[in-house]
Amino acid sequence: METAAKPAIVQYNDWRQVEVEPLETFTPTLPASVVIPSWQTPPETLARTLATLEGQTCPRDLFEVVIVDDGSEPPLRPPPTPLDVKVVRQKRCGFGRSRARNTGARAAAHDILLFLDSDMLVERSWMAAHTRWHHAVSDALTLGRRAHVAMDGIDAETIRRRSGSLEELFVDRPKDPPKVDVEEYLAGTGDLTARADDLFRVMVGATFGIGKGFYDLVGGMDESFVRWGFADTEFGYRTFMHGGLLVPVREPLGWHQGRWSEGRDAKRRSRRRNLGKAAHRIAHPRYRRRQPGRIFAVPQYVVTIDGRRSPTDRIVAAVVDILADRKYDDLVVRVEPGANGDGERVARLRDEFGPDPRVRVAPVRSALDEFPASPFHVTLPAHGFRGNPVRRLRAELGDAATASAALPDGTTVSITRAWALHRARRTGKSLADFGEARTISAGALKLAKRRDFAVPHEEADRPARWNRLRDRVLDVRSPSRAGSFVKWAAGAAWRKATGVWRRNR
Repeated sequence: METAAKPAIVQYNDWRQVEVEPLETFTPTLPASVVIPSWQTPPETLARTLATLEGQTCPRDLFEVVIVDDGSEPPLRPPPTPLDVKVVRQKRCGFGRSRARNTGARAAAHDILLFLDSDMLVERSWMAAHTRWHHAVSDALTLGRRAHVAMDGIDAETIRRRSGSLEELFVDRPKDPPKVDVEEYLAGTGDLTARADDLFRVMVGATFGIGKGFYDLVGGMDESFVRWGFADTEFGYRTFMHGGLLVPVREPLGWHQGRWSEGRDAKRRSRRRNLGKAAHRIAHPRYRRRQPGRIFAVPQYVVTIDGRRSPTDRIVAAVVDILADRKYDDLVVRVEPGANGDGERVARLRDEFGPDPRVRVAPVRSALDEFPASPFHVTLPAHGFRGNPVRRLRAELGDAATASAALPDGTTVSITRAWALHRARRTGKSLADFGEARTISAGALKLAKRRDFAVPHEEADRPARWNRLRDRVLDVRSPSRAGSFVKWAAGAAWRKATGVWRRNR
């Protein structure tokens, strides 16, 4: 089922630019599915969760509840409730919450998905607070907030009969407020409206909402996380990289049944175990330490070299130069030699780089399709640069969405954030519609002046002697090397001159 909502067209993550109905006057018209993963959830815990859903301001005929039983023994039986509830059972394979969410999303009948843990309690306006955003835009990720409260002495009937809010019901009970670091981050980023690359870090899997179509586009939850920790953060990261609009739903607050201290040590151990897995999938310095020589599943930079106007030797040199930078080596290089059917040229490049896992020669898919979650996408011609151009491009980009430079030969160099590319693709709009587009001067990239530019692809590669000359020139990096080069050049010039004289005798 499709909704009338369209992708968001806003600058950066400024969700304030979206016209959305105020919560006080919002009347839902689109149905939603509440997906609840569950494993060995005590009956009274699930009963309290369902009791809070029974009291939602949204009409009951506009939502269903999909409970995914992750192999509980005995199988889960939902408590009596007037809600439209269906139970889907899956085989237990480790910590299966991510897989359960995907199972629930597939079983959901409606386009708006609201995810809720089986031990969460929500205020009456929870569903409306999330779904109003999904009525407005199709690619939002609404992020709820969570506190922890002791539940001794409170049953489902107490929740149903309450006259006020859950917060009022829990006012005198032992509780843990929302995490301080999350609240400080929200405050420091203007509730996620700042130009920051780690806005996804406030993702809380216990309560969030997303459109079903966008959930599928992002790829759903990563089912390889079979222990507690980082699965929610990784999904938030991937959604952000796909250009999702991250919307903090500060009110109403969700309540976890039980204090944070319950099971805290086991959760921390599991989180530490998952840190290595998270580093492979979240290409951000907060989760990935710089370790020269490491290769990660999701590279931070995707560098596409346009070799259509360059000879093969120059392409090889450009790839080697980029791979040589030990600080900016968290990347892959894609070589596009052109579509002129030059099989021998492609074969030579594959012979050169085929075994290297960081190089793709003549890739079939686009860079965005092959690496949708890599944060920075770079395009370069196969020119000579003094040093790694990726380093300079990143510095020039700053906090802009994209930056580009026009080179003297008419080719273009650019660096763009993945979220901007995804949004532009979804909407057909320009990159400038989603963030600042900066212009870089060609001089800032420090082109290697001794290399020619704009060599047509049809030209034969330079003879070996010119390649040797180029290599000698590029090897001049110290006074002693300069002296050696002068001697070599003088000898070569003498041999050339005497050779011409002898031939003319």
